[in-house]
Amino acid sequence: MSHRSAPDVGRQIHRRRRERGLSLRDLARDSGLSPNAISRIERGESSPTVSSLHQLATALDVEVGEFFQPPLEDSTVVVREHQRPRTSGEGILIESLGSGLPGQRMGPFFMTLLPGACGGEEPISHAGEEFVYCLEGEVDYLVQGEWHRLRPGDSLLFLASQHHRCKNTGLVEAKLLLVIQAPCEEVSSAQQRHLLVPGARRPHSP
Repeated sequence: MSHRSAPDVGRQIHRRRRERGLSLRDLARDSGLSPNAISRIERGESSPTVSSLHQLATALDVEVGEFFQPPLEDSTVVVREHQRPRTSGEGILIESLGSGLPGQRMGPFFMTLLPGACGGEEPISHAGEEFVYCLEGEVDYLVQGEWHRLRPGDSLLFLASQHHRCKNTGLVEAKLLLVIQAPCEEVSSAQQRHLLVPGARRPHSP
């Protein structure tokens, strides 16, 4: 359950700046305010003027009203096994294990690949980092031209900007824990790009 308290404008500005990966100098450059002025506003040591709020909102690409939304003090997402959002392609099933946190930058997924299934015709790349943990079966992961075979208990961590793809070359289903760390707007796109091209059987639903 989430509880809301009175709005804290400085805290909201700080949160949105961090969500966008901006430093104080970055935001100062984009807004026309000084880094010191922004820092004092974020710490609650100075109250922003209406003009300053508009400059900051424009730089952060938000509405001024968002700075006055009560912050979430506690945010928890529970996903029951039978309620996982699913995305499927030919021979692959990707299930979301949790999403919805404010400014979330991590996408945890459960991925099932049928024998012969391959994550796309061509290697893909996207923003952020990718972590793979093999739960069952075997899967071959190609990262920047080098293949890595993962068996149960094996894991792989790499910069997702490197071209990569996966393939189940075994005789049984491969089940993986896939974690994508990227800006929130990139996670969904990365998930879609891991889906299969036509050619293999569609995976079953648990």
